[in-house]
Amino acid sequence: MSELTHVQLLWLQGKIENRIRFGRTVQELRLDHYRREVAFAPGSVFAFVRWSSNDYGTVLSRISVLQAVGPGEACATVPFVAPGAAILLQVVGWPKVERVLQQIDAIEALGIDPADVAPDHWWHVQNRMAAGQRPRPYTILRHRAWLHRRSVMP
Repeated sequence: MSELTHVQLLWLQGKIENRIRFGRTVQELRLDHYRREVAFAPGSVFAFVRWSSNDYGTVLSRISVLQAVGPGEACATVPFVAPGAAILLQVVGWPKVERVLQQIDAIEALGIDPADVAPDHWWHVQNRMAAGQRPRPYTILRHRAWLHRRSVMP
């Protein structure tokens, strides 16, 4: 059994798009013109966007910020993700997905890779959005504190 978390990506123009918004892949396999499979090392954080439509418009908009798990670690089942992942954030519906994408853009504007953001920030965003409140922005100071905490507490 692989120690990696595998994500199946699919793209059918105007119908289905499953893609990675951010994250560091360690493996990629092109299955055909429409499908790829990417893999993440345990502990990696990545954003998985799923969108689909039919003849009448958008049917599904979803974004999940996930953390890859190692062998034997508890995980949630997520469609197209094997064996599963820890869910840090998950929202459904274009207005909420758009707000999460704006959060990601704001983090990137600071020069921070969203894959390096403190995992509890994604929980914070999830919880504030669920409560109908605006999430606090991620800051350089908060990021430095997270990097320091991670360096002293492995």
